[in-house]
Amino acid sequence: MKKNLILLLIALVFGGGFWLYHNMEYSKFPTRISTLERTLRSENEKLISAEILDQEMKLVSEMIEKNLAISAQDSLAEDASMPFLNYVTEVLQELGIKLITLEPKKRRSQVDYIKTPYAMAVECSYEKFGQLVTRLEKSERLITVESFTVDNGFRKASAIGQDKDRAQEDRLFEMEISTLTLIKRQ
Repeated sequence: MKKNLILLLIALVFGGGFWLYHNMEYSKFPTRISTLERTLRSENEKLISAEILDQEMKLVSEMIEKNLAISAQDSLAEDASMPFLNYVTEVLQELGIKLITLEPKKRRSQVDYIKTPYAMAVECSYEKFGQLVTRLEKSERLITVESFTVDNGFRKASAIGQDKDRAQEDRLFEMEISTLTLIKRQ
């Protein structure tokens, strides 16, 4: 009987100890774990944001380097820059667009940048014109499409039979584009 009483007392002590541990300490763990999971999720979002910003900063840095001239007399800052003209003609050839005119206008110089406008006329379909604008604005060179006008051919509706060289869906687009060249301060 004494043995049973001792075993019962030991069982009550251990049972009471487990009950206290469960109610006092163990109940805090799920709350603490969920708090730590929220903190971890928040820190992961910050890390992902930092990685995205780092990648974008690299792209911005590369773009600045490719559009940075040492002085206003640098070849990149010239009117009718050959690399720019070669890029435009290459894009036009890839897209199958007919170039009518491409002429530089008077550039506008500021202290830290030069804006060189160009007047350009092309003949193509609406779809190809959209592809051209997209390619120009996604270029490594800072190119802005300032304005454009479309000759939709409405006035020439009576002369459609006479114009055999131009496809039916091709239209004349006149554009004002400009390049921006950053000038390095000495």
